[in-house]
Amino acid sequence: MKIQFLGSGVAIPQPGRVQSGIAVETENDNLLLFDCGAGVLQRLYESGRDPRDVDAIILTHLHLDHVADVLPLLKSRWLCEKRDCVIYGPEGTRDWLDGLIGLYPYLQGRFDLSVIELKPGRQIALDGNDCRLSCAPGMHSVPSLGYRLEDGGKIMVYSGDTQPCDSLMELAQGSDVLIHECSFPPGFEVDFHTTPDMLEPYLGKLDTGKLYLTHLYPQMQGREQESLEYMRSRFKGEVHIASDLLEIDP
Repeated sequence: MKIQFLGSGVAIPQPGRVQSGIAVETENDNLLLFDCGAGVLQRLYESGRDPRDVDAIILTHLHLDHVADVLPLLKSRWLCEKRDCVIYGPEGTRDWLDGLIGLYPYLQGRFDLSVIELKPGRQIALDGNDCRLSCAPGMHSVPSLGYRLEDGGKIMVYSGDTQPCDSLMELAQGSDVLIHECSFPPGFEVDFHTTPDMLEPYLGKLDTGKLYLTHLYPQMQGREQESLEYMRSRFKGEVHIASDLLEIDP
């Protein structure tokens, strides 16, 4: 398993960070794209990949900063003579995508899409029995899923947008890497998102080797080191802050 952050930012523009997107290459060389916010298509190109390389798009939720480049990605693939794509997401994904494509008559009938809506507790095989995807509900302002990917003996968990919650921490137990949103610095009051101090009650019991913080709002600028030190003093594993095009091994 190889993981690369394509976008580590949010809906507000900031230097060096586009919206949410993570590329994962499986042991069988399938390319999975977790979320696809604005700017992710360009980052995919900058990472040395072709839009046609994506084997599946996996959406945590349907907020714009996580899905804005889905249709541009599909159009790019169509222009390069690849019509098919598999898209996983929470309940409502099919209606959202049908409505979006319906706004553009020239795109209707251009794609051969398989849309699979997932519910917590379901586990599916992605490219063979050795690559499995499962999910759990997050706590966000709209239905949101966090994902656990098991492949080649490695386990990655991605929270999507959420405030810290039992369901996702249980999903992360035993993982090699947890990619968790950390939108704001310590002491910031917010619902449906995460700050380091909101994560604190879980850190002592969290059984994961590496923790990567992503989905950073501009309010985190200049307070990254403070946030890292806060987390590292309370968590036994490694803690890092994600950046666009950062490649990591679980």
